[in-house]
Amino acid sequence: MRAKYYTRFLLRAEDEEFADEYSGVVELNHDADRVLDPVEIEGLLAQNFELAAENVELLNWSRLH
Repeated sequence: MRAKYYTRFLLRAEDEEFADEYSGVVELNHDADRVLDPVEIEGLLAQNFELAAENVELLNWSRLH
């Protein structure tokens, strides 16, 4: 089942000290009853942007109904 989430997060480049902030709707295909851990969410976002998970900082994550 697909679930939509509103998210805000920071992306840091490997060699940069500053970060870019992004926000928007993310759609995932997973069990709707499963609660995702923030570390899992950062990993998914990092994978999407082809970055290491430590370069992503989750600020806000909430499910849309």
